Amino acid sequence: MSIYFESGAEMTMGTFPLKADQLVDAVKLAYETGFRSFDTAQMYQNEADLGQALAAIGADRDELFITTKILPDNLGPDKFIPSAEQSLKALRLDYVDVLLLHWPHPQKDNEEALGLLQQAHDKGLARHIGISNYTIAMMEQAVHLLDVKPVCNQVEFHPYLDQTKLKAAADRLGVSLSAYCPLAKGQILDDPVITEIAQRYGRPPAQIVLRWIIQKGVSANPMSTKKANLQSNREALEFNLSGADMYLLDQLGAHHLRIVDKQRMPIAPDWD
Repeated sequence: MSIYFESGAEMTMGTFPLKADQLVDAVKLAYETGFRSFDTAQMYQNEADLGQALAAIGADRDELFITTKILPDNLGPDKFIPSAEQSLKALRLDYVDVLLLHWPHPQKDNEEALGLLQQAHDKGLARHIGISNYTIAMMEQAVHLLDVKPVCNQVEFHPYLDQTKLKAAADRLGVSLSAYCPLAKGQILDDPVITEIAQRYGRPPAQIVLRWIIQKGVSANPMSTKKANLQSNREALEFNLSGADMYLLDQLGAHHLRIVDKQRMPIAPDWD
């Protein structure tokens, strides 16, 4: 079982693109509805806002599960560790639970960045380390090079994107997947298959999608600023989809919808 599921972080609050008071208020609401796991990144420019929110909540550090990610511009040896230390300062934490490489290196091989990620772990800046937006070949390299196995590869994951090959490779390598854009930014919630299943279970479509992700063994990172939606997202942990309904949702991957494509993120690798 992945560290996310072991720690109760199979449902994590994503924080992009929230900032300032909007983020602080949303995190407080998320905490009230049961969230203890929060995901941020240097790229989001909201680590300090999350740190402010967590300090205001006053939660014990042991009950929190915090993930952040290293900006691609900070993958060099002169910037990596200082940037990770700055992230901790902004978050008001002594360590993060998971530190990820946010994107593969846009100009060169990932070996140097992986070595620096290992250093951050060895220095105690992160309890666990991982990767994000890595292809199968890149995952294989990471597992081969790192002394500590990466706990996850955070990738876009939802029913409209077939990640079967990536998931199979991750399972083979012992690397969990973590889902960003789990609801495809709302673009899939009117799908007739999803709405029909939702009606039969008496649950909103978003819960059906999140439940499908979790039953795939993938942790989900939905974002909302509304308490009702945050509570509803958490309720995806309270039921199970049948094998037949999981199969129906699996077939939606034929749509091949990728939200974060090369047009939106030019440094994205050639996806599997």
